Amino acid sequence: MPFFKFLPEQDAAVRNVFMHTWDRFSHMTLFLEHVLRGPSEISERDRELIATYVSGLNDCSFCYNAHAQTAEHYGVDTDMFEKLMADVDTAPVDDRLKPILKFVQKLTKTPAQMVQGDADAVFAAGWSEDALHDAISVCCAFNFMNRLMDGHGVPRLSDEQLEATGGRLHQFGYNPYNQAPKEQVDAMASYRVPPKDES
Repeated sequence: MPFFKFLPEQDAAVRNVFMHTWDRFSHMTLFLEHVLRGPSEISERDRELIATYVSGLNDCSFCYNAHAQTAEHYGVDTDMFEKLMADVDTAPVDDRLKPILKFVQKLTKTPAQMVQGDADAVFAAGWSEDALHDAISVCCAFNFMNRLMDGHGVPRLSDEQLEATGGRLHQFGYNPYNQAPKEQVDAMASYRVPPKDES
């Protein structure tokens, strides 16, 4: 159960925290949209993977499970995250992505120990400075979001809500209310997970 009375007892989510002081957090939705869905050498899929990994490193149950579901909509096998949390080197992820994952792991766990060699390992894998800048932005965003959710005592969503959240973020992104047409906002509000094709 959340720590705050302004949050619903069941299925409290990011929107409930943001809407409490919307004048403050409306800007965060735009930031998240740019960081996770804007142009980047790092695919949207892999940025969701980074977001999930950072949330796992922080043991943030809300963000970890919500973004694992979103990553699944991009084709990521959610069983892979358990292997990734155990060991980046042996996890079944693209070898080129592993230096970025090691970078964000260190930035999350021991930020004061970052050195030039950490960045150089990313560049050696063929990534540009802009790509690493983007990865750092995702890492920072989710260290913030993890602490925001855990600080408010927001627990893991129900399975039904997780599936809906993952589908909604995949389809509509992170900034629906600031710039989206009214029809898209209405569609988001009524979004339901489509039935699975059993054929």
